[in-house]
Amino acid sequence: MSTNKHLAIGIDLGTTNSAIAVWRDGQAELIPNALGHFLTPSVVSIDEQGQVLVGEAAQSRLLTRPQETAAAFKRFLGTEKTYLLGQTRYTPAELCALILQSLKADAEAHLGEAILEVVISVPAYFSDQQRKQVHQAAELAGLIAVRLINEPTAACLAYSLHETHERRFLVFDLGGGTFDVTVVEHQDGFVDVHASAGDNQLGGEDFTRQLAAYVIDQLKTRESDLSLSDRAKIFSACEAAKKNQQPEMTIVLPEPFNTQFTLTPFQLEDIWKSTLLKLSQPLRRALSDARISTDQIDELIFVGGATRLRQVQQLATRLIGRFGQSKLDPDQVVAMGAATQAACRLRDQAVQEIVLTDVSPFSLGIAANRNGQVDVFSPIIERNTVIPTSRVERFNTSYDQQDKVRIAVYQGERFWARENIFITEFEIEVPPNRAGEEAIDVRFSYDINGLLEVDVTILSTNAKVQQVIDRTPVGLSEADKRASQERLAQLKTHPRDQLPNIALAEKLNRLYEEKLGYEREMIEHLILQFTQALDSQNQQIILDTKKEVEVQLKHWGFS
Repeated sequence: MSTNKHLAIGIDLGTTNSAIAVWRDGQAELIPNALGHFLTPSVVSIDEQGQVLVGEAAQSRLLTRPQETAAAFKRFLGTEKTYLLGQTRYTPAELCALILQSLKADAEAHLGEAILEVVISVPAYFSDQQRKQVHQAAELAGLIAVRLINEPTAACLAYSLHETHERRFLVFDLGGGTFDVTVVEHQDGFVDVHASAGDNQLGGEDFTRQLAAYVIDQLKTRESDLSLSDRAKIFSACEAAKKNQQPEMTIVLPEPFNTQFTLTPFQLEDIWKSTLLKLSQPLRRALSDARISTDQIDELIFVGGATRLRQVQQLATRLIGRFGQSKLDPDQVVAMGAATQAACRLRDQAVQEIVLTDVSPFSLGIAANRNGQVDVFSPIIERNTVIPTSRVERFNTSYDQQDKVRIAVYQGERFWARENIFITEFEIEVPPNRAGEEAIDVRFSYDINGLLEVDVTILSTNAKVQQVIDRTPVGLSEADKRASQERLAQLKTHPRDQLPNIALAEKLNRLYEEKLGYEREMIEHLILQFTQALDSQNQQIILDTKKEVEVQLKHWGFS
């Protein structure tokens, strides 16, 4: 079978289900798996003969052989978590590769041609490391991921094919394990992403787990006292009830329980209260970053199987002020959008007029010194900057005769670098001089696949250092653990440990996360001012500064 590089193939690698699509005859077409289904469960198992089972065959073993079956592993890409199946431990990337391998085999059987180059969708809020592991999974599966496209962007691309006039969408994408909200505008053949926000640890699985926790509580037992098989039976019953939700939900438990629970909409709202609450913050942030109000949204689009939940739809409708729509199947639209992007890449005539822009879903920067404070996060590329992009910031040495500068790269929105996601670090040598006399330019280049390069230029010598980031996550060393414990011990008697000061510091950090540009700089000034007051350990200075900060927040209208 010869490999066809000109097939436009898109893959939705999902937490719960995965799908693959091809662009043919001017439209995206879902490819069925060997069982004739468009969705392949993202589940892997090892049978008694040591054979790998993928999809529905593996899913059935979640009940019978849960200790030899893995599901929802996409959530743990970028971590050190492993899964013991049979006699072998597998990383999340390796398990994702088995899903991709299965999709590849199904597509090749259906198309009668070998496939190689594909577009794969990822959650908008996936980190650099998680995106790299998706590339790695594709490579292990014998595929080349020529492009990673954010899931809500893919969904919008699929919808944009049916639009002939200017529209502004809000894509509410709640899958099995991840949640993204994206503001997108379709205009004159352009699909412009204005802002994305999300949570990589929030999805339909959380609703199922909360139902399971409720059931276990009603059974007057503890999860730790149940066998793996019994836990799997409860989880499966809750998942089935969630999918078949009527106005009232009935959870039917098989042996050894032989009982059932009926829940009213009010009870469900109460059980899911904490998870539903988590959905509102990314939505508000996306609107704030896009600098638009809810009445400027023309359409609310639901993507992902978990958006079928009545309570989720009601929450989104209440927050946006309009009913959502699902013209295209929420479980299939992302794969269709990925195939559409593959067609755009190959300049297919049917989509040659579509131009797609995307954004960086998170801020990227380095740890820096500010006003005597070390470990301050200094963003170089702020979240929701249109990509690809290249931005540069200038920094100076901080003490006399400094001959080395540490470049520590972080991703996130928190004021202190240590509270963000660490990506990598390296040192460069600089000519020793007086403090502040040596300057370096740090340039971040962020490409359309969400991969990052760092270039550092020493201005006095024009020497350049380039770092292509490729990091394998590792745990804390024993030395790091001891240092962390010592830092925590020192904090016990510090004024910043007092509750009112913690509350104000957290409020400032929250505002720093929410704001951008000039507003973020104003909050940064207040954080530094308040931190210096705390470091003085002088209660009067702290009290006076606290009052001044609160006055400034009120004056600027920040709540």
